[in-house]
Amino acid sequence: MKPEDRHLERVRRLCLALPRTFEKLSHGEPTFFAGKRTFAMYSNNHHNDGHIAVLIPAEAGAQELLIASDPAMYYRPPYVGVAGWVGIDLDRIDDEELGVHLIEAHRLILRKQAKKKAAARPFA
Repeated sequence: MKPEDRHLERVRRLCLALPRTFEKLSHGEPTFFAGKRTFAMYSNNHHNDGHIAVLIPAEAGAQELLIASDPAMYYRPPYVGVAGWVGIDLDRIDDEELGVHLIEAHRLILRKQAKKKAAARPFA
């Protein structure tokens, strides 16, 4: 099995274990959704960036902290990095730590989704 296939299987296993999660292709890469929103995107050398990674949203300010803590593992991905998403190099992280990041991303997206839903129904 090629390293990129092994990494995709890791990401897929961890993501699909979370509630209300499904996978579909988006921008040519496997992408994982919580409800209607993306919480993780697999990235296999996307646009020849040299990374086999997973991209996840992070709380405000977390992107900078993660990158500063280990710039070999974390990076600011193109396009979604400006919105606070962080890239995680899958060769440099074990399943336990990766799982923690994916759970946090999943929770973050579901919280945002719930806030948006509540704001749309102020008198419910």
